[in-house]
Amino acid sequence: MTGVRIALISLCVGLATPALAQAPGADTACARDVLVASSMQRQAIDQLEQAGSDEADRCRVWRRHVETMRRVASVYGRCLSGAERSDRLAQVQGSEKEFSGLVRKSCKGL
Repeated sequence: MTGVRIALISLCVGLATPALAQAPGADTACARDVLVASSMQRQAIDQLEQAGSDEADRCRVWRRHVETMRRVASVYGRCLSGAERSDRLAQVQGSEKEFSGLVRKSCKGL
């Protein structure tokens, strides 16, 4: 997971400014929102890596991750454009879908 984490962080940090520059009508609110969303994404990845082996703990972290990815996707969809928008939305929506599946499969009753 460490290699994935580094790649995701690099993508988030490295693309935030160019992606905003391409967004039609990009403003300071979107610039701030994308930076906050990128930070939330990094924190969510960190929490996944630190989740314990306890099933209830993992399920809690996974549920939080799903909600975070939905919030991040909302910001990226609103504030980014072009290839960066498509790439970053695909990334967070893919992660949301993957962990939603894990929650459905493994976290019934927890």
